[in-house]
Amino acid sequence: VSRQLKEEIRRGFARLEDPLTGLLVMLESSSDWKGKGHSLGYCITMELQLWIKEHPAVPQSGTKLKKLQARVLGMLSQCPANLLDPLISIYQLHTADRNYLLEHVSHLYLQGNYKEAAILSIKLKLQPDQDVEKMCTPLLLQDKTNLVEDYVQEYPELQRKLLQTLDTWCDPSFNIRDITRPYQGLSRYKPEKFNRRVLSKLVFRLLERFGVNPALCPNVINQRHLRTLNYLFYKRFVEKTMTEENWVDHIQSTVGENRWLQGHLVHLLLRHCDARGAARWARHCRLPSELLPRAVAEELQKLHIQDSAEEVTKVDNYETSKKKDYYQLPIPRENIHLLQTWEETLQCWEKVLQPGQVIGVDMEWKPSFGMVGKPRVALLQLALKDEVFLLALPQLLEQAEAEGEKEKFPRFIQMLYSDAAITKLGYGMSGDLSSLAATCSALKDMEKQMQGVVDLLSVDKQVDERFPEHSHEERGVRQPEKGLSLLVQHMLGKPLDKTEQLSNWEKRPLREEQILYAASDAYCLLEIYERLCKDPESFSLGSDLTESLVGKQSKKPRAKKQLHKQEAPSPSGQECQGPRTDPSRPPASISPQEFSVVCDNMLQGLGRYLRCLGVDVRLLDNEDDHRKAAEVSSQ
Repeated sequence: VSRQLKEEIRRGFARLEDPLTGLLVMLESSSDWKGKGHSLGYCITMELQLWIKEHPAVPQSGTKLKKLQARVLGMLSQCPANLLDPLISIYQLHTADRNYLLEHVSHLYLQGNYKEAAILSIKLKLQPDQDVEKMCTPLLLQDKTNLVEDYVQEYPELQRKLLQTLDTWCDPSFNIRDITRPYQGLSRYKPEKFNRRVLSKLVFRLLERFGVNPALCPNVINQRHLRTLNYLFYKRFVEKTMTEENWVDHIQSTVGENRWLQGHLVHLLLRHCDARGAARWARHCRLPSELLPRAVAEELQKLHIQDSAEEVTKVDNYETSKKKDYYQLPIPRENIHLLQTWEETLQCWEKVLQPGQVIGVDMEWKPSFGMVGKPRVALLQLALKDEVFLLALPQLLEQAEAEGEKEKFPRFIQMLYSDAAITKLGYGMSGDLSSLAATCSALKDMEKQMQGVVDLLSVDKQVDERFPEHSHEERGVRQPEKGLSLLVQHMLGKPLDKTEQLSNWEKRPLREEQILYAASDAYCLLEIYERLCKDPESFSLGSDLTESLVGKQSKKPRAKKQLHKQEAPSPSGQECQGPRTDPSRPPASISPQEFSVVCDNMLQGLGRYLRCLGVDVRLLDNEDDHRKAAEVSSQ
């Protein structure tokens, strides 16, 4: 707004006997302020708000103010967002009769103006006197979850009520149509966004955002645990990639004393095992005998400890025989050190914080299986050329806090990662570091200070191109390797044994298999880096490997499918047979006349610009479906 206009507006206010009434008359007789952006009405309103602060005697009171408040309330539902706060401030709506304000909002709600009713309630802080379920239900049906979150933001009691309501809706016996039926004619109603799966995700997001105890939402938690149970059975009995110890560990921590989950566990056991097998697992999982079908209960009575021990030994022997198929640590077992006291850890630091040192870094945490909260690091692995250190973080952090030296661990990590003279190797380091920050809040900004970091996830693409034809046959019936395991297989000849990946890393003492797995995960990074240093050009990296990779971090991929370039399926499912290009060379330039483009109705501006450059452009009409672009292109 120009200074001249501001001065004219202020002179106008000074001449008015009643500026507050004057502003209302102007707004009521105009409609330009109802649109988005900075209208003249908006500018005058903002200037009046500033002018009133400079002239404290102006504000009205008593009956006259109440009449003005009644008039302005009628306008607020039509107001753009940028005018709400100024008008509420100018006409002191926070001082208005609360019952009158609630009645007005209720009237808006009954007219179907649910969004406007909620926004006005938030601005006037009316939520404690309203029914949170009633106010939020139509907003959720319209997929306005952000507004729902704002509505309960400042009120912990309302947060809990909202979460309890959502959890009730997620009960399998609850009929969601009972909620949606009164709102069938609702504008912008999105039924596809209103089902148990979507609501369950919303509950978990709100639990984490508001820091509410998950026990408040038993239905959602039970359903998530049931999905975890199904996943664990798939890993153990279908994929066969989880050890017996890990499986039993997770089953016990997932089911606990919950009778509903115990019942589902029995059904799953019978689906995947015979009665004897189900009985053996029932004993391992400590299921109450009264929950078991008669056949399983009878088998449970017949089982003897010796039989069970023999069976476990067979499994262990089988799993030991598989070890030769996997990457093996090249250092002796006595060079792997599990550190659980600060005295041991300080000796480790002296070796690690040496200029010129190359260190493989990895971290492990207990799988959350989709539950609330970020994972907290349970084990930090640091691999040097001749030895590996495994730092038991929960114990070390607890000791440091007890000794009043909470900064001890973050200080070491900051020294390590900020030292450019020490090369830190990782795989998907951003994911590891975010978990480390969740474990120790003093490290939340550490990524900004990092130097000398090599993320080997950056070479995955080059390695895939180098080994495009890695046969699945040589892996037998095992699941195809992925992530770091696939990189190790390509570079070092054998994949990592990932059967301990989903271990309970918080449980102490760690089993021998967990210790060896954790050490291997960190040490293999050293061997991959050494191989890359010897022949970087083979992987499209510069001869200066540090320059090619240092500082490039990537998040750990989410179980990405390993599709090689020439195997990538086209959208139609048919194999693409396109020309192969050298990735190290830029594509050859073409003239605009050789270039043809179809622009859908969201890209008409781009299409017109390309036409000016001489490109052959076909613009779709506004009523054309987006998919027509693909049809025209293929023609």
